[in-house]
Amino acid sequence: MSLLSHFVTDRRRFDLSPSALVAHAARAARGGVHVIQVRERDLEGGALAALVADVVQAVSGTRTRVIVNDRADVAIAAGAHGVHLRGDSCPAARVRAIAPAGFIVGRSVHSDAEIDTESASGACDYLTFGTVFASAGKPDGHPVAGLEALRAACSRTALPVIAIGGVEESRLGDIERTGAAGFAAVGMFM
Repeated sequence: MSLLSHFVTDRRRFDLSPSALVAHAARAARGGVHVIQVRERDLEGGALAALVADVVQAVSGTRTRVIVNDRADVAIAAGAHGVHLRGDSCPAARVRAIAPAGFIVGRSVHSDAEIDTESASGACDYLTFGTVFASAGKPDGHPVAGLEALRAACSRTALPVIAIGGVEESRLGDIERTGAAGFAAVGMFM
């Protein structure tokens, strides 16, 4: 399979200490994960920057890139390779304007309008689309887009689209057939 793999961290969900999360990220990088997205929403800036710097160090020497969820300031300060912006975050162009050369900027999208806006901005390197399948990370009846909506999202933009939400190994072939460039998951990598 040629899909890009994004491991999205969530140490609280799996009751991991920061050091255990860093060790897990190192194993994932050695196993071939393309991107580690550090998504630790409960951490303040300093603690998050320290964790990200440790993850960056742990994956050094591998092809794995480290991006930080929604905190471009932390990503830049900690030496991460990029940032992943939530759908309701600041404009990607604002991040692109302050980011160093080669910095990866991605964004979550959930609608045609969001896909069109981000595609036209020219500031994103990829888009993450979901929630594709029902997910333990998005309980309480969170809307599920499904494979046809993922296929439509992929057809709507020239940007690489990463599928997220309820991704399991058994679904990777279906995801690949939509034209998605890759997938993002939490539980699949734990």
